[in-house]
Amino acid sequence: MTTVDVPHGSRSVVLTVSGVIEETHDSRSVVFAVPDELKEKFAYKPGQFLTLRIPSDRTGSVARCYSLASSPFTDDQPKVTVKRTADGYGSNWVCDNITIGDTVEVLPPSGHFTPKTLDDDFALFAAGSGITPVISILKSALSQGSGKVVLFYANRDEKSVIFADELRTLVTQHPTRLVVVHWLETLQGLPTAEQLATAAAPYVEYQAFMCGPAAFMDVVHHALDGLGVPRNHVHAEVFNSLAGDPFIDSAPVELTEADQADAATVEVELDGEKHLLRWPRKQTLVDIMLAKGIDVPYSCQEGECGSCACTVLEGKVEMDNCEILDPEDIESGYILGCQAHPITDTVKIEY
Repeated sequence: MTTVDVPHGSRSVVLTVSGVIEETHDSRSVVFAVPDELKEKFAYKPGQFLTLRIPSDRTGSVARCYSLASSPFTDDQPKVTVKRTADGYGSNWVCDNITIGDTVEVLPPSGHFTPKTLDDDFALFAAGSGITPVISILKSALSQGSGKVVLFYANRDEKSVIFADELRTLVTQHPTRLVVVHWLETLQGLPTAEQLATAAAPYVEYQAFMCGPAAFMDVVHHALDGLGVPRNHVHAEVFNSLAGDPFIDSAPVELTEADQADAATVEVELDGEKHLLRWPRKQTLVDIMLAKGIDVPYSCQEGECGSCACTVLEGKVEMDNCEILDPEDIESGYILGCQAHPITDTVKIEY
């Protein structure tokens, strides 16, 4: 029995496991009960993820991000799905230890791998456990949207297909809106960019969302690039293991009078509301927004999860760590709020 009584920081909460579902021989889903007083805090968008605090004999704990495979529109409770990886401490612990009734420390939903509108047509690409955020988008679009959805889903073999029964049911329920294309490595080999481009050619006007191993993502990127799909129609989810501890509140940065005097001015638009703030150059954008009580999206504060991604509309910033962003993302103005410091005296940011 795994029991956590008190959260380690002001943002995290302790949730009770209400269900455990064995999806395949090497993957399982964990369902959480969210009490009424936390419903608003744990409201989530399709494609977002939860960060779980997992016990570790070596370090006390590790933080791991797992996508929500549930839909906020079709599922009563949030559900993350975890697939074992050979050296994955977190995934193996979840698959070996969590049972109904356990309590787990969890950070609120986060991430920006989510559609702006569910009325678009969607071309979804997933490999292995990359299906988890993708099926959340798929179910939400079918439930709330009006467009068509095509899913290209790659796996090693038939027994590795997570949510196989659920996908069959959804195709039966939405025969004119949903197409599911399975790709099995044991039968067809690994998909190539040319093969995926041929399959995806009828859907170049669709919004493309992809999640899976790096090699698969590269192939999908090449396929869509070759088809001329606009960059702003392509969305990729990337996870890195978190080295730090996002469950512990960060110590505030100490500022001198000189730091305050040299501060930049930033206008931040978040959820349709504009905030005009002073931005000391030692502090990150997330730091100053939290200090003002603004509910800014963030999770790891290490530049590893992408939850705090936003866009620079005017001015310039520098980042301590931006490896999770593609060069094209940076060129388009994307930044990580938890890593950004102002260069110019005035900056304009949009979330």
